[in-house]
Amino acid sequence: MNTQEIGQKGEEAAVRYLIDNGFEILHRNWRSGRYELDITARRDGVLHIIEVKCRKAGGLTCPEEAMTRTKFNRLLHAARHYIALYNLDLDSQFDLIAVDYTLTGKYEIRYIPDVMHTRW
Repeated sequence: MNTQEIGQKGEEAAVRYLIDNGFEILHRNWRSGRYELDITARRDGVLHIIEVKCRKAGGLTCPEEAMTRTKFNRLLHAARHYIALYNLDLDSQFDLIAVDYTLTGKYEIRYIPDVMHTRW
């Protein structure tokens, strides 16, 4: 399986995880120009902007290491546009779902809520 396929399968696993844990999926792969939000979801009156990072298990870096300040700034820009476009008046937070793809073809998911804080 190539990197793109692993990412797509990892995102599918992330969506299943979210639905199983009471999230309502609003959008997947939402784009605004060059900016993208992997998943937007709602639960308990909170908008969750969720970044999904997927890696082969046992690789040199774990998925969590890909959540850099630069990546967060891009997410923040896209989230501002998303919230304004849909005129959302909800508390919001940025979450990360880290997915490890194992050699057996399974996905191990770690949900990290409120991974980065904003000063809107």
